Amino acid sequence: MTNTRTHLALATLTAFAALGSAAPATAQVAGGSTTVETSVTESTRLAMGWSVKKTLLGKTIYNDAGQKVGEVEDLIIAPDRNVSYVIVGAGGFVGIGRHDVAIPVSQIQDRAGRLVMPGATQETIKSLPEFAYVADTSKRDAFVAAADRDIAKGRAALAGLEKKAGAANADAKARIDVDISALQLDLKSAEDKLAEMKQAGTVRWREFETGVGAATARLRKSTDKTTG
Repeated sequence: MTNTRTHLALATLTAFAALGSAAPATAQVAGGSTTVETSVTESTRLAMGWSVKKTLLGKTIYNDAGQKVGEVEDLIIAPDRNVSYVIVGAGGFVGIGRHDVAIPVSQIQDRAGRLVMPGATQETIKSLPEFAYVADTSKRDAFVAAADRDIAKGRAALAGLEKKAGAANADAKARIDVDISALQLDLKSAEDKLAEMKQAGTVRWREFETGVGAATARLRKSTDKTTG
């Protein structure tokens, strides 16, 4: 029964990738979205939810010589639906850390319930480029955009204060200079914190979120004080 399920899962995944689209409905795929016809979604739900999940994910992949070359970690339907991939996790036994690679499902065979990748060796797995999911940067982008706006407002407020100080009498200028100094400190802190986040890139931005948020909050308070 297990052998039949494994064969069905591989066959279903291959067939699903090759089908065209008609009467499309949006569906999420790795790193983006694509459209599949509703009838395909309905007819493959059971196979994808049970046969694939229970008989493929976590299964070991061997080569012709019976050597382990990896384990199935995920299944990817390409956006164009022409090619599907098995994400194979290789690590430990090939002398490296976790190294996921994308293998076209057509290169993996079901042989009496055993998944076999003909011609695969530990060396070929090592040489394949590492697979990485496309990161969703929308939240980071929105956060950075908001921080940039706060900094822009702070710079505008600072320029306004400096202009105001230039036209003020001695007593008024002294008070304005105090506000200028406070605003400059908060502005520089926000700029520095945001620069650190941007330099860290999209993967580690969460590590800097709290610091940037606190700095921009102080900047907004200083800006509101000078413009209120």
